[in-house]
Amino acid sequence: MAHTIINSPKAPAPIGPYSQATLANGTLYVSGQIALDAESGDLVNDSIENETHKVMQNLQAILTEAGMDFSNVLKCTIFVKDLNNFGKINETYGSYFTSNPPARETVEVSRLPKDVNVEISCIATK
Repeated sequence: MAHTIINSPKAPAPIGPYSQATLANGTLYVSGQIALDAESGDLVNDSIENETHKVMQNLQAILTEAGMDFSNVLKCTIFVKDLNNFGKINETYGSYFTSNPPARETVEVSRLPKDVNVEISCIATK
């Protein structure tokens, strides 16, 4: 199957052997994003809301690079270190989906890359 690797300079470079996203047959598979600032390389983790905003901005940069936006997203997966933060994460996340939000699951995990509090991946289609 032919596929295209999508990389946006406005999102952080992968920290392992994976691509930011892969586009195949009109479907975009976006790797989990954390709150790394692409320019400075610093983590944005002063609050769970700001951390979630940065994650969503990183997803948005990758979607834009592929010619898409949040209206193209079919499904998201949210990984959180502490489900007690779910309400704040959910409110911030929801502000990026103004209508017809995608399918989603949220999973509490014991640890995430760089010890962040939230990581989000998505699948989108044109």
